[in-house]
Amino acid sequence: MLIVLLCLSTFSLLARVNAQGSSSDWPMFRANPSRTGAGTGSPVLTPTLLWNYSTGGEVYSSPAVVDGVVYIGSLDGDIFALSATSGAKLWNYSTGGQIYSCPAVAGGVVYVGSADDKVYALNAYSGVKIWSFTTGSQVDSSPAVVNGVVYVGSYDNNVYALNATDGAKLWTYTTGDPIWSSPAVVNGVVFIGSTDGNLYALNASSGFKLWSYSNGYPIESSPAVMNGLVYVGFENGSVSALNAVDGTSVWNFSTGKVVKSSPAAVNGVVYIGSLDHNIYALNATNGAKLWNYSTDGTVYSSPAVVDSVVYVGSEDGNIYGLNASSGAKLWSYRTDGYVESSPAVLGGVVYVGSLDGKVYALTNPLKPPSSLFGIILTVAVVVVVASVAFVIIRKRLKTNWNVKS
Repeated sequence: MLIVLLCLSTFSLLARVNAQGSSSDWPMFRANPSRTGAGTGSPVLTPTLLWNYSTGGEVYSSPAVVDGVVYIGSLDGDIFALSATSGAKLWNYSTGGQIYSCPAVAGGVVYVGSADDKVYALNAYSGVKIWSFTTGSQVDSSPAVVNGVVYVGSYDNNVYALNATDGAKLWTYTTGDPIWSSPAVVNGVVFIGSTDGNLYALNASSGFKLWSYSNGYPIESSPAVMNGLVYVGFENGSVSALNAVDGTSVWNFSTGKVVKSSPAAVNGVVYIGSLDHNIYALNATNGAKLWNYSTDGTVYSSPAVVDSVVYVGSEDGNIYGLNASSGAKLWSYRTDGYVESSPAVLGGVVYVGSLDGKVYALTNPLKPPSSLFGIILTVAVVVVVASVAFVIIRKRLKTNWNVKS
Protein backbone atom coordinates (compact mmCIF):
# COMPACT_ATOMS: atom_id res chain seq x y z
CA MET A 1 0.00 0.00 0.00
CA LEU A 2 2.85 2.39 0.85
CA ILE A 3 4.42 1.80 -2.58
CA VAL A 4 1.10 2.46 -4.34
CA LEU A 5 0.53 5.72 -2.46
CA LEU A 6 4.04 6.91 -3.15
CA CYS A 7 3.74 6.08 -6.85
CA LEU A 8 0.40 7.89 -7.05
CA SER A 9 1.91 10.93 -5.35
CA THR A 10 4.79 10.96 -7.82
CA PHE A 11 2.42 10.58 -10.78
CA SER A 12 0.29 13.44 -9.48
CA LEU A 13 3.33 15.67 -9.10
CA LEU A 14 4.59 14.95 -12.61
CA ALA A 15 1.10 15.39 -14.07
CA ARG A 16 0.89 18.86 -12.54
CA VAL A 17 4.27 19.75 -13.98
CA ASN A 18 3.32 18.52 -17.46
CA ALA A 19 -0.04 20.31 -17.34
CA GLN A 20 1.47 23.76 -16.88
CA GLY A 21 0.93 25.95 -19.93
CA SER A 22 -1.69 23.67 -21.50
CA SER A 23 -4.50 25.35 -23.48
CA SER A 24 -7.00 24.75 -26.25
CA ASP A 25 -6.12 24.30 -29.91
CA TRP A 26 -5.54 26.92 -32.62
CA PRO A 27 -7.35 25.09 -35.45
CA MET A 28 -7.42 27.72 -38.24
CA PHE A 29 -6.25 31.14 -39.38
CA ARG A 30 -6.87 33.71 -36.60
CA ALA A 31 -7.71 30.85 -34.17
CA ASN A 32 -11.47 30.62 -34.73
CA PRO A 33 -14.26 31.16 -37.30
CA SER A 34 -14.78 34.71 -35.97
CA ARG A 35 -11.11 35.38 -36.94
CA THR A 36 -10.52 37.30 -33.71
CA GLY A 37 -6.90 36.19 -33.26
CA ALA A 38 -7.59 35.54 -29.58
CA GLY A 39 -6.13 32.60 -27.70
CA THR A 40 -5.85 31.31 -24.16
CA GLY A 41 -3.02 29.96 -22.06
CA SER A 42 0.32 31.07 -20.69
CA PRO A 43 2.13 34.12 -22.09
CA VAL A 44 5.55 33.96 -23.69
CA LEU A 45 7.49 36.69 -21.91
CA THR A 46 11.15 35.81 -22.53
CA PRO A 47 11.31 33.82 -25.76
CA THR A 48 13.87 31.15 -26.40
CA LEU A 49 13.99 28.85 -29.40
CA LEU A 50 12.24 25.56 -28.74
CA TRP A 51 12.83 24.34 -32.31
CA ASN A 52 12.80 25.39 -35.93
CA TYR A 53 12.09 23.36 -39.04
CA SER A 54 13.40 24.16 -42.53
CA THR A 55 11.00 23.71 -45.44
CA GLY A 56 12.01 23.92 -49.08
CA GLY A 57 10.57 27.41 -49.64
CA GLU A 58 9.53 30.67 -48.05
CA VAL A 59 6.78 30.38 -45.44
CA TYR A 60 3.99 32.94 -45.84
CA SER A 61 1.41 30.48 -44.51
CA SER A 62 0.32 30.72 -40.89
CA PRO A 63 0.21 27.69 -38.61
CA ALA A 64 -2.74 25.78 -37.23
CA VAL A 65 -2.00 23.75 -34.09
CA VAL A 66 -4.25 20.86 -33.06
CA ASP A 67 -3.65 17.91 -30.72
CA GLY A 68 0.08 18.58 -30.44
CA VAL A 69 0.64 18.92 -34.20
CA VAL A 70 1.58 22.05 -36.18
CA TYR A 71 0.14 22.23 -39.71
CA ILE A 72 1.60 24.80 -42.11
CA GLY A 73 2.23 25.36 -45.83
CA SER A 74 5.31 26.49 -47.75
CA LEU A 75 6.10 27.97 -51.15
CA ASP A 76 7.78 24.64 -51.94
CA GLY A 77 4.20 23.43 -52.50
CA ASP A 78 4.07 21.21 -49.43
CA ILE A 79 1.78 21.13 -46.43
CA PHE A 80 3.70 19.95 -43.35
CA ALA A 81 2.62 18.27 -40.13
CA LEU A 82 5.22 18.82 -37.40
CA SER A 83 5.41 17.73 -33.78
CA ALA A 84 4.52 20.77 -31.67
CA THR A 85 7.01 19.75 -28.99
CA SER A 86 10.05 18.80 -31.08
CA GLY A 87 9.46 20.10 -34.61
CA ALA A 88 9.98 16.61 -36.03
CA LYS A 89 8.24 16.09 -39.36
CA LEU A 90 5.32 13.70 -39.05
CA TRP A 91 4.31 13.90 -42.71
CA ASN A 92 4.16 16.21 -45.70
CA TYR A 93 1.87 16.34 -48.72
CA SER A 94 2.95 17.89 -52.01
CA THR A 95 0.42 19.95 -53.93
CA GLY A 96 0.98 21.27 -57.43
CA GLY A 97 1.52 24.90 -56.39
CA GLN A 98 2.82 27.28 -53.77
CA ILE A 99 0.91 27.47 -50.50
CA TYR A 100 0.07 30.84 -48.97
CA SER A 101 -3.14 29.55 -47.38
CA CYS A 102 -3.28 28.68 -43.69
CA PRO A 103 -4.65 25.19 -42.98
CA ALA A 104 -7.89 24.65 -41.08
CA VAL A 105 -8.24 21.46 -39.04
CA ALA A 106 -11.60 19.95 -38.13
CA GLY A 107 -12.73 16.42 -37.38
CA GLY A 108 -9.34 14.87 -38.10
CA VAL A 109 -9.09 16.53 -41.53
CA VAL A 110 -6.77 19.31 -42.75
CA TYR A 111 -8.24 21.75 -45.28
CA VAL A 112 -5.94 24.06 -47.25
CA GLY A 113 -5.76 26.01 -50.50
CA SER A 114 -2.95 25.96 -53.06
CA ALA A 115 -1.77 28.02 -56.03
CA ASP A 116 -2.52 24.95 -58.21
CA ASP A 117 -6.15 26.20 -58.10
CA LYS A 118 -7.30 23.55 -55.64
CA VAL A 119 -8.67 23.17 -52.15
CA TYR A 120 -7.39 20.00 -50.44
CA ALA A 121 -8.74 17.82 -47.66
CA LEU A 122 -6.04 15.63 -46.07
CA ASN A 123 -6.13 13.07 -43.30
CA ALA A 124 -4.69 14.94 -40.30
CA TYR A 125 -2.86 11.85 -38.99
CA SER A 126 -1.35 10.48 -42.19
CA GLY A 127 -1.46 13.27 -44.77
CA VAL A 128 -3.35 11.03 -47.22
CA LYS A 129 -5.59 13.00 -49.59
CA ILE A 130 -9.29 12.56 -48.95
CA TRP A 131 -10.49 14.88 -51.71
CA SER A 132 -9.59 17.98 -53.70
CA PHE A 133 -11.80 20.59 -55.34
CA THR A 134 -10.66 22.59 -58.36
CA THR A 135 -11.53 26.28 -58.59
CA GLY A 136 -10.85 28.56 -61.54
CA SER A 137 -7.62 30.02 -60.15
CA GLN A 138 -5.19 29.88 -57.22
CA VAL A 139 -6.44 29.70 -53.65
CA ASP A 140 -4.48 31.86 -51.18
CA SER A 141 -7.50 32.38 -48.92
CA SER A 142 -7.50 30.35 -45.70
CA PRO A 143 -10.54 28.09 -45.23
CA ALA A 144 -13.01 28.39 -42.39
CA VAL A 145 -14.75 25.14 -41.44
CA VAL A 146 -18.08 25.49 -39.68
CA ASN A 147 -20.86 22.92 -39.23
CA GLY A 148 -19.49 20.56 -41.84
CA VAL A 149 -18.96 23.23 -44.51
CA VAL A 150 -15.67 24.61 -45.86
CA TYR A 151 -15.80 28.31 -46.81
CA VAL A 152 -12.96 29.78 -48.88
CA GLY A 153 -12.19 32.41 -51.54
CA SER A 154 -10.31 32.09 -54.83
CA TYR A 155 -8.53 34.29 -57.35
CA ASP A 156 -11.30 33.32 -59.79
CA ASN A 157 -13.41 35.98 -57.96
CA ASN A 158 -15.59 33.38 -56.22
CA VAL A 159 -16.47 32.52 -52.65
CA TYR A 160 -17.05 28.77 -52.29
CA ALA A 161 -19.00 26.67 -49.82
CA LEU A 162 -17.94 23.00 -50.02
CA ASN A 163 -19.17 19.90 -48.24
CA ALA A 164 -16.41 19.10 -45.74
CA THR A 165 -16.90 15.34 -46.12
CA ASP A 166 -16.61 14.92 -49.89
CA GLY A 167 -15.75 18.36 -51.31
CA ALA A 168 -19.03 18.71 -53.20
CA LYS A 169 -19.85 22.32 -54.11
CA LEU A 170 -22.81 23.64 -52.14
CA TRP A 171 -22.81 27.18 -53.55
CA THR A 172 -20.64 29.95 -54.98
CA TYR A 173 -20.89 33.71 -54.89
CA THR A 174 -19.10 35.75 -57.55
CA THR A 175 -17.45 39.08 -56.69
CA GLY A 176 -15.90 41.54 -59.13
CA ASP A 177 -12.22 40.67 -58.61
CA PRO A 178 -9.87 38.07 -57.08
CA ILE A 179 -10.22 37.15 -53.41
CA TRP A 180 -7.20 37.07 -51.09
CA SER A 181 -9.24 37.60 -47.91
CA SER A 182 -10.20 34.69 -45.68
CA PRO A 183 -13.81 34.33 -44.55
CA ALA A 184 -15.14 34.85 -41.04
CA VAL A 185 -18.27 32.85 -40.26
CA VAL A 186 -20.51 34.01 -37.42
CA ASN A 187 -24.18 33.36 -36.66
CA GLY A 188 -24.92 31.87 -40.07
CA VAL A 189 -23.23 34.69 -42.00
CA VAL A 190 -20.02 34.57 -44.08
CA PHE A 191 -18.03 37.82 -44.05
CA ILE A 192 -15.29 38.15 -46.68
CA GLY A 193 -13.44 40.87 -48.55
CA SER A 194 -12.61 41.10 -52.24
CA THR A 195 -10.11 43.13 -54.24
CA ASP A 196 -13.17 44.62 -55.97
CA GLY A 197 -13.28 46.86 -52.88
CA ASN A 198 -16.28 45.28 -51.16
CA LEU A 199 -16.73 43.51 -47.87
CA TYR A 200 -19.54 41.00 -48.37
CA ALA A 201 -21.98 39.45 -45.92
CA LEU A 202 -23.41 36.22 -47.36
CA ASN A 203 -25.96 33.77 -46.01
CA ALA A 204 -23.87 30.76 -44.95
CA SER A 205 -26.51 28.25 -46.10
CA SER A 206 -27.35 29.67 -49.53
CA GLY A 207 -24.65 32.21 -50.46
CA PHE A 208 -27.31 34.90 -50.85
CA LYS A 209 -25.86 38.39 -50.44
CA LEU A 210 -27.16 40.11 -47.32
CA TRP A 211 -25.16 43.31 -47.79
CA SER A 212 -21.87 44.72 -49.02
CA TYR A 213 -19.77 47.71 -48.01
CA SER A 214 -17.11 49.56 -49.99
CA ASN A 215 -14.90 52.61 -49.56
CA GLY A 216 -13.61 52.23 -53.10
CA TYR A 217 -10.35 50.44 -52.29
CA PRO A 218 -9.40 46.73 -52.48
CA ILE A 219 -9.52 44.43 -49.47
CA GLU A 220 -6.89 41.76 -48.82
CA SER A 221 -7.35 41.86 -45.03
CA SER A 222 -9.57 39.21 -43.46
CA PRO A 223 -12.45 40.46 -41.31
CA ALA A 224 -12.77 39.83 -37.58
CA VAL A 225 -16.17 39.81 -35.85
CA MET A 226 -16.74 40.78 -32.21
CA ASN A 227 -19.84 41.93 -30.34
CA GLY A 228 -21.91 42.59 -33.45
CA LEU A 229 -19.22 44.56 -35.30
CA VAL A 230 -17.08 43.52 -38.29
CA TYR A 231 -13.52 44.91 -38.43
CA VAL A 232 -11.44 44.96 -41.61
CA GLY A 233 -8.56 46.81 -43.29
CA PHE A 234 -8.56 48.49 -46.73
CA GLU A 235 -5.74 49.27 -49.14
CA ASN A 236 -6.17 53.01 -48.67
CA GLY A 237 -4.87 52.52 -45.12
CA SER A 238 -8.29 52.59 -43.51
CA VAL A 239 -9.45 50.28 -40.71
CA SER A 240 -13.25 50.12 -40.57
CA ALA A 241 -15.86 48.88 -38.14
CA LEU A 242 -19.20 47.89 -39.66
CA ASN A 243 -22.51 46.83 -38.20
CA ALA A 244 -22.66 43.05 -38.73
CA VAL A 245 -26.42 43.11 -39.36
CA ASP A 246 -26.69 45.74 -42.11
CA GLY A 247 -23.11 46.76 -43.01
CA THR A 248 -23.48 50.40 -41.98
CA SER A 249 -20.25 52.16 -41.05
CA VAL A 250 -19.66 52.64 -37.33
CA TRP A 251 -16.17 54.18 -37.48
CA ASN A 252 -13.05 54.48 -39.62
CA PHE A 253 -9.43 54.95 -38.60
CA SER A 254 -6.72 55.93 -41.05
CA THR A 255 -3.19 54.54 -40.83
CA GLY A 256 -0.31 55.94 -42.88
CA LYS A 257 -0.31 53.31 -45.64
CA VAL A 258 -1.94 50.17 -47.05
CA VAL A 259 -3.46 47.70 -44.57
CA LYS A 260 -3.15 44.03 -45.56
CA SER A 261 -2.87 42.74 -41.99
CA SER A 262 -6.01 41.19 -40.50
CA PRO A 263 -7.31 42.61 -37.23
CA ALA A 264 -7.34 40.88 -33.87
CA ALA A 265 -10.39 41.81 -31.80
CA VAL A 266 -9.99 41.06 -28.10
CA ASN A 267 -11.50 42.52 -24.92
CA GLY A 268 -12.81 45.68 -26.54
CA VAL A 269 -9.63 46.45 -28.49
CA VAL A 270 -8.75 46.01 -32.19
CA TYR A 271 -5.08 45.29 -32.98
CA ILE A 272 -3.84 45.57 -36.57
CA GLY A 273 -0.66 46.12 -38.59
CA SER A 274 0.00 48.50 -41.46
CA LEU A 275 2.55 48.94 -44.22
CA ASP A 276 3.51 52.18 -42.45
CA HIS A 277 5.56 49.87 -40.14
CA ASN A 278 3.16 50.24 -37.20
CA ILE A 279 0.98 47.99 -35.09
CA TYR A 280 -2.09 49.85 -33.84
CA ALA A 281 -4.41 49.31 -30.89
CA LEU A 282 -7.82 50.92 -31.42
CA ASN A 283 -10.86 51.22 -29.19
CA ALA A 284 -13.27 48.67 -30.66
CA THR A 285 -16.31 50.83 -29.96
CA ASN A 286 -15.26 54.18 -31.44
CA GLY A 287 -11.94 53.59 -33.25
CA ALA A 288 -9.91 55.92 -31.02
CA LYS A 289 -6.20 55.14 -31.11
CA LEU A 290 -4.99 53.70 -27.81
CA TRP A 291 -1.37 53.21 -28.89
CA ASN A 292 0.89 52.33 -31.78
CA TYR A 293 4.25 50.58 -31.90
CA SER A 294 6.71 51.22 -34.75
CA THR A 295 8.78 48.37 -36.16
CA ASP A 296 11.58 48.74 -38.71
CA GLY A 297 9.59 47.10 -41.49
CA THR A 298 6.15 46.86 -43.07
CA VAL A 299 3.63 44.76 -41.15
CA TYR A 300 1.71 42.21 -43.23
CA SER A 301 1.49 39.79 -40.31
CA SER A 302 -1.77 39.65 -38.35
CA PRO A 303 -1.55 40.01 -34.57
CA ALA A 304 -2.43 37.27 -32.09
CA VAL A 305 -3.40 38.16 -28.54
CA VAL A 306 -2.93 35.79 -25.61
CA ASP A 307 -2.91 36.72 -21.92
CA SER A 308 -2.35 40.48 -22.37
CA VAL A 309 0.47 40.05 -24.90
CA VAL A 310 0.23 40.95 -28.61
CA TYR A 311 2.34 38.72 -30.89
CA VAL A 312 3.07 39.88 -34.45
CA GLY A 313 5.71 39.64 -37.16
CA SER A 314 7.34 42.37 -39.28
CA GLU A 315 9.34 42.59 -42.47
CA ASP A 316 12.25 43.73 -40.33
CA GLY A 317 12.64 40.00 -39.66
CA ASN A 318 11.41 40.12 -36.08
CA ILE A 319 8.60 38.49 -34.15
CA TYR A 320 7.40 40.89 -31.45
CA GLY A 321 5.76 40.51 -28.07
CA LEU A 322 4.03 43.74 -27.02
CA ASN A 323 2.13 44.71 -23.89
CA ALA A 324 -1.52 44.66 -24.97
CA SER A 325 -2.46 47.57 -22.70
CA SER A 326 0.38 49.99 -23.43
CA GLY A 327 2.12 48.78 -26.60
CA ALA A 328 5.45 48.63 -24.79
CA LYS A 329 7.84 46.11 -26.31
CA LEU A 330 8.32 43.11 -24.07
CA TRP A 331 10.63 41.27 -26.46
CA SER A 332 11.60 40.63 -30.05
CA TYR A 333 13.08 37.54 -31.69
CA ARG A 334 14.93 37.85 -34.98
CA THR A 335 14.64 35.36 -37.83
CA ASP A 336 16.69 35.35 -41.04
CA GLY A 337 13.84 36.56 -43.24
CA TYR A 338 10.76 38.76 -43.40
CA VAL A 339 7.92 37.58 -41.15
CA GLU A 340 4.59 37.85 -42.96
CA SER A 341 3.16 34.71 -41.35
CA SER A 342 0.72 35.31 -38.50
CA PRO A 343 1.56 33.68 -35.16
CA ALA A 344 -0.42 30.91 -33.48
CA VAL A 345 0.04 30.99 -29.72
CA LEU A 346 -0.93 28.25 -27.28
CA GLY A 347 0.48 26.22 -24.43
CA GLY A 348 3.10 28.89 -23.74
CA VAL A 349 4.57 28.57 -27.25
CA VAL A 350 4.54 30.95 -30.26
CA TYR A 351 4.47 29.17 -33.65
CA VAL A 352 5.18 31.22 -36.78
CA GLY A 353 6.74 30.97 -40.24
CA SER A 354 9.40 33.17 -41.87
CA LEU A 355 10.50 33.93 -45.41
CA ASP A 356 13.83 32.33 -44.47
CA GLY A 357 11.97 29.08 -45.14
CA LYS A 358 11.67 28.04 -41.51
CA VAL A 359 8.88 27.39 -39.05
CA TYR A 360 9.72 28.61 -35.54
CA ALA A 361 8.51 27.57 -32.09
CA LEU A 362 9.41 30.02 -29.32
CA THR A 363 8.78 29.46 -25.63
CA ASN A 364 9.83 30.68 -22.21
CA PRO A 365 13.17 29.44 -20.85
CA LEU A 366 13.15 26.29 -18.76
CA LYS A 367 12.38 26.71 -15.07
CA PRO A 368 15.34 27.43 -12.80
CA PRO A 369 17.52 24.40 -12.08
CA SER A 370 16.52 24.51 -8.42
CA SER A 371 12.92 23.77 -9.37
CA LEU A 372 13.96 20.95 -11.70
CA PHE A 373 16.35 19.66 -9.05
CA GLY A 374 13.49 19.64 -6.54
CA ILE A 375 11.40 17.46 -8.83
CA ILE A 376 14.29 15.08 -9.50
CA LEU A 377 15.08 14.91 -5.78
CA THR A 378 11.44 14.18 -4.94
CA VAL A 379 11.28 11.37 -7.49
CA ALA A 380 14.60 9.98 -6.24
CA VAL A 381 13.39 9.98 -2.63
CA VAL A 382 10.17 8.24 -3.64
CA VAL A 383 12.13 5.55 -5.50
CA VAL A 384 14.47 4.98 -2.54
CA VAL A 385 11.63 4.83 -0.01
CA ALA A 386 9.65 2.49 -2.23
CA SER A 387 12.70 0.21 -2.63
CA VAL A 388 13.28 0.11 1.13
CA ALA A 389 9.61 -0.61 1.74
CA PHE A 390 9.71 -3.41 -0.81
CA VAL A 391 12.77 -4.99 0.91
CA ILE A 392 11.12 -4.77 4.35
CA ILE A 393 7.86 -6.30 3.11
CA ARG A 394 9.75 -9.05 1.32
CA LYS A 395 11.73 -9.91 4.51
CA ARG A 396 8.57 -10.02 6.60
CA LEU A 397 6.86 -12.30 4.11
CA LYS A 398 9.92 -14.55 4.08
CA THR A 399 10.04 -14.60 7.93
CA ASN A 400 6.34 -15.46 8.18
CA TRP A 401 6.81 -18.23 5.62
CA ASN A 402 9.73 -19.71 7.57
CA VAL A 403 7.76 -19.60 10.86
CA LYS A 404 4.85 -21.42 9.26
CA SER A 405 7.18 -23.99 7.81
